[in-house]
This record gives sequence, structure tokens and C-alpha cells, in this order.
Amino acid sequence: MHFSEGSFYHIYNRGNDKRRIFFDERNYEFFHQKVRKYIGSRSGILAWCLMPNHFHLLIYATKDTVALVKKTPVRVNALTEGIRLLLSSYTKAIQKQEGITGNLFQQKTKCVCTDDYLSTAFHYIHQNPFRAKLVHRIEDWKWSSFPEYLGLVPAGICARELAVAYIKTDKDRLLTDSYAAIPEEFLGLVGVA
Repeated sequence: MHFSEGSFYHIYNRGNDKRRIFFDERNYEFFHQKVRKYIGSRSGILAWCLMPNHFHLLIYATKDTVALVKKTPVRVNALTEGIRLLLSSYTKAIQKQEGITGNLFQQKTKCVCTDDYLSTAFHYIHQNPFRAKLVHRIEDWKWSSFPEYLGLVPAGICARELAVAYIKTDKDRLLTDSYAAIPEEFLGLVGVA
């Protein structure tokens, strides 16, 4: 994957054949720890969300992100290597836990530059559990950075100062901004006013 220093990227992948990748609470926690270790140490994390069969990360590419860690036979930057380590270490743990073999994730992790629609990507990532009808309110999904931004949980892995600077939102406006970004017809589907 190619990253440019100073740009923002939406990184996501899902279970092979759209199958589950998280089977219980400890799996979410384990993956979250791996994100901190392999992604947070190489980039600024603005948003994240773990869903039963996929995950989303919104990152800011830094000098550490784009640093080359392998030059031959193929050039590999630090974040690409971090993503590889995240997925392979998590896959090995789940294979052992579930007694399965084969690919847990789809072969290609997607990475899209969001410089032109950063705020939209930020809200989209947080809205995932709401849109999937896993919760009635965005703030009720435990496995996203949204509760962290609202101060409902201790500071975690997010570079909140980047979100405030680039997305122009803060704790006081986040709920209003997030719900305003949801189409009205969607709000009616889950009974949120």
C-alpha cells in the first residue's frame, strides 16, 4: 500500500466470505491491543470501529508511516508492514481459538485516501454499528472510538487533537454532528429522533 505523509486514509477489511472475525469480547479487546501496537505506533489514529465481520481504521500518515522497513525484493513501508503483522497475528490467535484453518480475512485490505472527505469518513466509521442496527445510538457501540471522543471511556488510541484540528469537531458538537450526517430516512428505521 502506498501512503503519503500528511494524508488521511480509511483502511478496512472483512472476514473471508463475509464471515465473523470477532467471536467474543476478548477477541475485540485483543484486536484493539494489536491495533495500538502495530498501527498506532506507526500513524495517527483518528477513528476506528470493530464490527462482527469487519473493521475500519481512519489514520493520518506520518513520517513513521511512510518509512521503508523492507527494500528488497519489494519496497514495504512501516504501516503496510504493521497491517500485515496485525492481521497475521490476529488470524493465528483466532485459528487456534476456533480450531480453524485458512484465511480469516479477505486477501486485500482496502486503503482509500480520504483527504477530500475526511469528516464524512470519520462519521461513516462511527455510524457503522448504528446503520447495521447493532445499537440504537451511535454512542452505545463499545468497540469504536466514538465513546472515547465523548469522554465516556478513558483516552485510548486516538490522536484526538488531529480530529479536532482537521475535522473541526469537539466533544460538545460530536453527537450533533454525527447524527446530522445520517440521512433522515435511516434515523426512522431504528426509532431515533
